[in-house]
Amino acid sequence: MNLQTNLKHISTEADYNKIVSDNENIMICCGRMGPMCVPVYAEMEDLQNEYSNVKFYDMLFDLPEAGVIRNMPECAGFMGLPFTVYIKNGKVVKATSSIQSREQITEILDSVF
Repeated sequence: MNLQTNLKHISTEADYNKIVSDNENIMICCGRMGPMCVPVYAEMEDLQNEYSNVKFYDMLFDLPEAGVIRNMPECAGFMGLPFTVYIKNGKVVKATSSIQSREQITEILDSVF
């Protein structure tokens, strides 16, 4: 099962590992189709066109395979969805939880990538 977004979806840990090994700059939003998550997906869909150097993905939080993100040390204290991780060269360089505005997202994209 995938989220109803226009983003590329990650549905298995194998997908995740391949994406991380094949791409330098990645933003992954792990959540549900809820009120805190949908605005983040919408911003990511818009930003895909502006940040050609970044690959944008979503992952359904409730998938057992999403443990690859849920269980990251960088996400340990997170309480609110979505969990959003920014990965550069295979390493998590930033992680956020809960809703993020376009300005918050672009500030992170500009600083880590």
